[in-house]
Amino acid sequence: MEATLPKTALIWSIFMGFCIFIVIHVYAEDSQMGYRQFSGGDYNDHLRKLQEFKASLLRHDSISVAPSSIVPSPSPSLIAPPTGSTSPRVYHVTSYGADPTGSRDSTDALAQAMADAFRGPTEGFLIEGIANLGGAQIDLEGGLYLISRPLRLPGAGVGNLMIHGGTLRASDDFPAEGYLIDLSPTSSGNMKEETKKESSMSAQLSSSSYNYEYITLKDLLLDSNYRGGGISVINSLRTSIDNCYITHFTTNGILVQSGHETYIRNSFLGQHITAGGDHGERNFSGTAINLMGNDNAVTDVVIFSAAVGIMISGPANLLSGVHCYNKATGFGGTGIYLRLPGLTQTRIVNSYMDYTGIVAEDPVQLDISNSFFLGDAYIVLKSIKGVANGVNIVNNMFSGFNKGIGIVQLDQTNGPFKDVEQVYVDRNNVRGMNIKGTVGRRSVQGNGSSWTVDFNPILLFPNLIRHVQYTLRAGGNAFPNHALRNMSNNRVVIESNVAVPASVFVTVDQGVAN
Repeated sequence: MEATLPKTALIWSIFMGFCIFIVIHVYAEDSQMGYRQFSGGDYNDHLRKLQEFKASLLRHDSISVAPSSIVPSPSPSLIAPPTGSTSPRVYHVTSYGADPTGSRDSTDALAQAMADAFRGPTEGFLIEGIANLGGAQIDLEGGLYLISRPLRLPGAGVGNLMIHGGTLRASDDFPAEGYLIDLSPTSSGNMKEETKKESSMSAQLSSSSYNYEYITLKDLLLDSNYRGGGISVINSLRTSIDNCYITHFTTNGILVQSGHETYIRNSFLGQHITAGGDHGERNFSGTAINLMGNDNAVTDVVIFSAAVGIMISGPANLLSGVHCYNKATGFGGTGIYLRLPGLTQTRIVNSYMDYTGIVAEDPVQLDISNSFFLGDAYIVLKSIKGVANGVNIVNNMFSGFNKGIGIVQLDQTNGPFKDVEQVYVDRNNVRGMNIKGTVGRRSVQGNGSSWTVDFNPILLFPNLIRHVQYTLRAGGNAFPNHALRNMSNNRVVIESNVAVPASVFVTVDQGVAN
């Protein structure tokens, strides 16, 4: 069977014909100007050879070629890009009709971009059951977008996706309990029929116990418009929230529930936009960050207005470099609330509690260190079942206004602490507040046979001294016998067999294990 001339051969023959024309034209001009490169015979010979080469190209239409050997190469310019995308795996939301001025509702456009990213090409799997989207990006292009319902992926079981680079603002009819970005599978009641099928298929195909893995939310400003929250991360693995500004929330700025390893960093959260000293501070509400899962980290984050800065009800979390001035303790605010009695396993380090403090319920394995407490901010250990075990509150700085406020306090409204082991509160730098700790050092002088040292002003727990060390230095040539007689009610009594002038130095410890 005779094959038709491929398009590429036709294009090539046209190109060569054009080259021949140029060569002839140039040589002719050179000839007229006297710059002859060839003799007359050479010139005609070269021209003849070029004409024969052109003719050989045109004879390709008479060559028999097996059809199976013809593999046409489509031009890259003829391949249509995915709808709404100008480059592979980058989904520009304005290409979907999103309004970057915030004048019109862009919910459907953004949702379609997210759906296309969800359906995009994959590169194997991350954790088992989570398809790797290969670093797909939903680019907000620096715009401000008005949305009227939470933005969700149409199903679970994907990872390695980024949403970045713009502002989302809730409309006046946004659901009051919704979140601007909701990383949870779409509820069936809010899905179109096609999306329901996709969600059902993704649930069947995904064998992972997590909804998503390695989702990154970066360089975003989220304005909840006093309608619900900012970001919800439900049962996801290795989620990153980086350089985000979240404001005007009424529930949670960020909610993390189940899953683990959500990292929140370099971000700013506040219900009201203020820099302190706000006249409406007493009315601040909501929670900036609510961690209801384990193995998460909050680092280098500022919380400038909310009733509660960070609420933690899951173990093994780390807070570092957090600055809370969300609502002063005097107005009923709490900087960090640890609501996981009996299994705290939380570290709070290198942080700044600015006029607002920390509350820990029945703390077990809690470390608060190298942090600064300003404006009479303090730490409360709250009894639920009377347990405090493995607590370190050390190497912090406290600054107050000489109002007699203790740096660490007990809330025993629900009953006294009865199970106290390995609690160490010491080596804290205090100015303008009362030192409280589990280690006390005091001395007395007197002439007699009995010396009493009262540790109640400085010891944290009432009527609890487990270990005593003392030194008695007698004056003159006396060498009396002496002994520890009593250490109840946080008072230590030392007695000698004879009356002598002496100085007594005593160290006590409440936290030594039995």
